[in-house]
Amino acid sequence: MATSALSLEELIKKIKGQIDLSPDAEEYLYLISKERLFHKGSVLLREGQPVKKVYFVTDGCLRSYCIDKTGKEHTLQFAIKNWWISDYIAIHNKETATLSVECLKDSTVIEFNAAKLNEMLALFPEYEPFQRFILERHVVSLHKRILNQLQLTAAERYDLFIEQYPNIEQSTRNYHIASYLGITQESLSRIRVEKAKK
Repeated sequence: MATSALSLEELIKKIKGQIDLSPDAEEYLYLISKERLFHKGSVLLREGQPVKKVYFVTDGCLRSYCIDKTGKEHTLQFAIKNWWISDYIAIHNKETATLSVECLKDSTVIEFNAAKLNEMLALFPEYEPFQRFILERHVVSLHKRILNQLQLTAAERYDLFIEQYPNIEQSTRNYHIASYLGITQESLSRIRVEKAKK
């Protein structure tokens, strides 16, 4: 699929709202990206593969997950509109992926070449504050998840999840949500039943 000027223009407008982006830097972003449509069930990244892409979601829903030694899946992140997703640990450490990324519904993303996006920091230093913002947002989100796991009940974590991802239950399976919240599917069902009674 050819690059969608509208979607990328919207992202660049968002970037320009935070930093001064030169025309050359803007042109570079067009060169290293393209819009892709992935259908439900598509796997964008598999554990063990080199990580070559970073994705910005313009529509749809994706998730990243890992599989433990017993074969159980653990959902790390859901990515909906305006969220970025990839295996950042693998990119940073120059390792193969420890996560997989899949589409939970038909999704449109802007796909960036990860190496070229990293090179952009050297070529266009003005982009660095925006890149830092992306990573800080990602780290904050993960830290909040850790604190929520430690401090909140399962029901409270579920409430926050629904607040953060409204209508996502239409796109996800129960085990996706349960694994994200760190509970069993049976516990998730009980929480829903209890809330329906209130």
